[in-house]
Amino acid sequence: MTYAIYHLWAAGADYDQLHHQLKTNTQTPFESFRHVSFRFEIDSFKSKRSTTVQRELIESFGYLPFEGPIVMNNADLRIVVFEEFEHKVTAPKRLFIGRLVGTSGRLAMNKYDLKKRSYISRTSMDAELSLVTANMTLAAPGKIMYDPFVGTGSFSIACAHFGAAAFGSDIDPRSIRGISAGKSLLGNFEQYDIVHNFLDSFAADLTHTPLRQAQLFDGIVCDPPYGIREGPKVLGYRDTGDRKVVMVNGKPAHL
Repeated sequence: MTYAIYHLWAAGADYDQLHHQLKTNTQTPFESFRHVSFRFEIDSFKSKRSTTVQRELIESFGYLPFEGPIVMNNADLRIVVFEEFEHKVTAPKRLFIGRLVGTSGRLAMNKYDLKKRSYISRTSMDAELSLVTANMTLAAPGKIMYDPFVGTGSFSIACAHFGAAAFGSDIDPRSIRGISAGKSLLGNFEQYDIVHNFLDSFAADLTHTPLRQAQLFDGIVCDPPYGIREGPKVLGYRDTGDRKVVMVNGKPAHL
C-alpha cells in the first residue's frame, strides 16, 4: 500500500555524492520554493538518528536557496532525506532527497485505530481492514452504505470517512445504544466529527428485515457473524423442543 509520493531531487551512495548531485541538479526549479514555508525531515530505514545528528545533517543542506520561514506543522514545502541502512551497519548504503508531493489515505489508520476509539467490542473490526473494505465498496460522497451487522460501527465509520452516508442495523440494540453517554454507535461518529455522515440505525433481525425489497443502497459492507464472541441474541434454532417453529411451504420460516 502506497504511503506517500515524493519528487526525487537527488540520490547517492553517501552524503558527498548526494550533495554533489543536488548542487548540479538543473531540472528542479528550486527558485519557485524560495519564499515558501518549509521543513526538513530525516527518514532512516533500519536505523535511528539522534536529534543532534539529524540537526547536523539538515544544516549540511544550508546551500539550498530557501528563505521562507521554518514551520514544523503544515509547511508548504516538506523536504525529506531518506537513509537506507543494512542491518547493524552504521553508515547508510543509499541516500535520497526530495519533496513530499502528497500522502495517501493510509494515515487514516492511525486516526481510526481501535486503541484510540471510545466505544468498541470484541468484534469491532480492525481500522485498516475496515478502511480497505469501505474503499473496495466504493464508498464516496453522495452514496448510501448499509451495514446489517453494524455493532459498534467499524465499517460505517470507515464509509463515513470516505464521505458516504452510513446506515446500519443490528439484531442487538444494546450495541447501538452503547453503555454510557459518548460510548455508543453515535458517540463514535461524534468522536471523529463525522456525525453529518451518520444517516441512521435501527434494531432488526436480518432474516426478517423490515426493509422493503428495492434498491435502497449504493453498497452493503459488513462483517457477518461467524461465532459466539459476544452475548448476542441467537438467529434460528438448534432443536425445536417444545418451541413452536413457524413453517412456510414445509420449511422453517427463518430459513
